[in-house]
Amino acid sequence: MINKTVENVSEALKGVHDGMTFMLGGFGLSGIPENAISELVRLNLKNLTCISNNAGVDDFGLGLLLQKKQIDKMISSYVGENAEFERQMLSGELDVELTPQGTLAAKCQAAQQGFPAIYTPAGYGTEIAEGKETREFNGKMYVLEEAYKADFAFVKAWKGDKAGNLIFKGTARNFNPVMCGAATITVAEVEELVEPGELDPNQIHIPGIFVQRIFRGKDYEKRIEQRTVRQK
Repeated sequence: MINKTVENVSEALKGVHDGMTFMLGGFGLSGIPENAISELVRLNLKNLTCISNNAGVDDFGLGLLLQKKQIDKMISSYVGENAEFERQMLSGELDVELTPQGTLAAKCQAAQQGFPAIYTPAGYGTEIAEGKETREFNGKMYVLEEAYKADFAFVKAWKGDKAGNLIFKGTARNFNPVMCGAATITVAEVEELVEPGELDPNQIHIPGIFVQRIFRGKDYEKRIEQRTVRQK
């Protein structure tokens, strides 16, 4: 069994440099690769393109990279709760490519599966389809969307083993599985790292073939973006 474990986040991010394209899992603040993001902030990389459902909040998640102007382009489905993201987008400081949420997931999955492109009905007849090939199937129009190309994918899982097999927990599953294997190198950070054979094969969401590096993360803050409680 191949051991894909690396000692820490610094070792996991070896090879990253300015101008790269990164995929980052998560939805809002749920399931984001906190350790990888903190390391990217520490390394002070510049001119980055980031593919992520959104960009965290002002002072957490990808918002930390936006604060330091490390990101040149964001490919996302919405701005979310990040006022700095909104400000940079409206001022023209940040190149933003807004993509329908399902299309974003499907383009990641296409890259994961080795497909160069997909056809989707989402966005046909809107600005999303401008300049793109369209085609009719069974009386319905579709837009050709090319699969994403990324240098690194950073994902967060609940449990993983040293062979790279991953289990996600609850809603933290979100975009993480479709980004595994969708980049040249996939780095997985996990809360619990176990020996091969300790995970129930029937519970594994992503097989280790899609992961190149895995490490046990630490100091997870796990913020709640919008806390909603029931009235007593």
